Amino acid sequence: MSIRHPVIAITGSSGAGTTSVTKAFMDIFRRGSYQSAIVEGDSFHRYNRAEMKKAVAEAQKQGKDISHFGPEANLLDKLEDLFHQYSQTGTGKIRKYLHNEEEAEPYKQESGTFTPWEDISNDTDLLFYEGLHGGIVTPEANVAQWVDLLVGVVPSVNLEWIQKISRDVKERGYSPEAVTQTILRRMPDYVQYITPQFTKSHINFQRVPLVDTSNPFIARDIPTADESLVVIRFNKYRDQDYQYLLSMIHDSFMSRPNTLVVPGGKMGFAMQIIFRPIIKEMMEKRRKVL
Repeated sequence: MSIRHPVIAITGSSGAGTTSVTKAFMDIFRRGSYQSAIVEGDSFHRYNRAEMKKAVAEAQKQGKDISHFGPEANLLDKLEDLFHQYSQTGTGKIRKYLHNEEEAEPYKQESGTFTPWEDISNDTDLLFYEGLHGGIVTPEANVAQWVDLLVGVVPSVNLEWIQKISRDVKERGYSPEAVTQTILRRMPDYVQYITPQFTKSHINFQRVPLVDTSNPFIARDIPTADESLVVIRFNKYRDQDYQYLLSMIHDSFMSRPNTLVVPGGKMGFAMQIIFRPIIKEMMEKRRKVL
């Protein structure tokens, strides 16, 4: 934890919708003129795309599974070191994973590869991470201990699968069958390494569809925001002005003393009014000690 150099992490599975949450934070940073060091979780994978295919094949020959959800395929020690170093000094090394040709072209590299490690500039106000492991704790790495604000994004699991299948088919060119096999291969690591993070997160956002998603593997459309509710659970930041939130977010209600339920279409707005004062307070405390 750090007052001088705060670390914010958005953690969620592939297809959970962390990108939408990231957009809300980017807007808050822009409006507040906060300079952020952006860290993509994929950049801490251990293998590039070709190497990962080989590692998966080798593991399967031995009757094992390896996935990006688990520690074997990630540099979790380096991720913890980054969070620790940044919280102490405001510096650290980061890189990018180039998902497609469009991302790779400016670097003159192939897609599915990493850019070289580079130092974070020394003029940032905070570090912002989006990925799979922002709150992970294993015997070898405790990433969560260095995070000042940990946000979990975890839609109901069938919705998560629908979103992943749709994204990977439309944007990454995979077949539905290939994506389904990936989901199955990752399941043990999902249970062991992804879901435990949501008990450590400070605030969780869970989108729940109001339409039938009972067979996500044949679904053709992702349920829209208006066909969903969002369950927001407060843990560390449970001391909220709930009456204010209820008055500001139309058709919202409290399902438990620390749980706010809002219409799906209001998720972005809810994030704005919840996170903006939290980040503003972080920045004010930071300025006082600098």
